[in-house]
Parts: sequence; structure tokens; C-alpha cells
Amino acid sequence: MNCNAQGLQNKPAVKPDSSIKTIHIYVALCDNKYQGIVPVPSKIGNGQDPNSNLYWGCSYGIRTYFKNSKEWKLIKTQKLDSIKLERLIFKHTTKNYYLIADAYNGKNIKECTKDFLRSSCGQLKNTINIDNKTIGISGNASLVAYIGHDGLMDFQLSETFRNTDAKTRDIIILACISKSYFSTHLKSAKVNPLVWTTGLMCPEAYTIHDAIVGYLNNESNEQIRTRAALAYSKYQKCGEKAAKNLLVTGW
Repeated sequence: MNCNAQGLQNKPAVKPDSSIKTIHIYVALCDNKYQGIVPVPSKIGNGQDPNSNLYWGCSYGIRTYFKNSKEWKLIKTQKLDSIKLERLIFKHTTKNYYLIADAYNGKNIKECTKDFLRSSCGQLKNTINIDNKTIGISGNASLVAYIGHDGLMDFQLSETFRNTDAKTRDIIILACISKSYFSTHLKSAKVNPLVWTTGLMCPEAYTIHDAIVGYLNNESNEQIRTRAALAYSKYQKCGEKAAKNLLVTGW
């Protein structure tokens, strides 16, 4: 077993199929009880119930929105453990991309945040087997994303997330004021921030879904950010200018 500097154990080194690209989304389920959020209705703010959660099972949650997308096909659902309550594996309908989304118990938002940061810098790398192929997840994914409450508003992290392999990973962070709170931890991670935020926001799935459309089309950071902003403006009815001020790209 390999261990990183923080003592985190990865799975035994298995090389993923280099011809297959992956996107890994870490979702901290919305949780009225364990997160410092403005409370939402109790049913959608239960961080221990993915099925009705605002960021997962609701109409604009990751699971429901991507299942309804014509661009993605759900090929596997897994129940993992008491921290990762559910994993979804999607395959793109026209491109050789897999998308893995993990729903973290809302009270484990700190673990979710750390796993995202460790993946972003390459400290955490794993693989899974699907369709008789070995695909890379965590730090083996080309795009790593975080969805949920900005837990860094509530807790501090003492770890250093320094890049381990000289690879630049693309990231998306849809959480309130994420550029300000996450940038300090990612300065030495060598990441390419496609989309993150300057203010308060609702991290529902349409924003990252449309950003990924641009990503798969090899668009520029600015084009990807514009897609995200247009989606956010459409669903939040906040205006394109406001959405572009909120959703920014780069350092």
C-alpha cells in the first residue's frame, strides 16, 4: 500500500486505462444539523438521506439532474459506507468519458473537503473497475470537482496540499466564496481552476453540468465559465452579469 505525507492510504498502485478520461465530483450533502448553513426545509437538508437531499436526490441535485441528462447514462449505483453514502458512475453517450459522483454524509463534510483537496494535488489516487476496464478516479481523474457548503467557513485544515506528480488537474468548486476560501489550500497544488465563486451561491447540478459540456468540447476556461454562468443565470434568474461576477475562472 502507498501512503501520502498525511498517512492517507491509497489502494495498491494500479495503472488506469490511459485511453479513458474521468471526472470525479465530490458532493457534501446539504445538512441543517451539522453544517453552518442557513437552514433549508428539513427534508432536503437531511445530510444522512441522499434520496431527498438538495444536492443529490432533488430535481436539481447531482443524481437526478445527470440521470435526466441526454448526454450521460447511469451505469452503476453503489452504496459504499457510512461516510460515502452513495457512488454513481455515468458514461458519456458520445465521448470516452466516465463521471463518478460521490455523496458524502453531510456530517462528514470535512472528510469530503479533504478528499477533494487531496485528489486535486495528486495525494489521493484510486482506480475502479467498470465495463471490464480500470478507470482512474480521485487524483487519477482529469477534472476534480466539489459541490456543497463551503465547510472551510466553519473549520480549518492544517494539512498542506502540495502537488505530488507535476500534473495539472482541472478543478471546479461550487460552494460559497470558494475562490477566497480554497485558494490558500490550492496554491501549491498546481491546479487549473475552471470555475469557482466570489460570493454566496446555490451549488445545484445545472451549473457543473453545463460547464462539463464545454470541458468535453475542449473549450477555454473563459468559455467553460461562461457556460456555467449562463446556466446559473437561467435557473436562478439572477441575470447574466451577476452570474459572471459570481462564477469566475483562473487565479
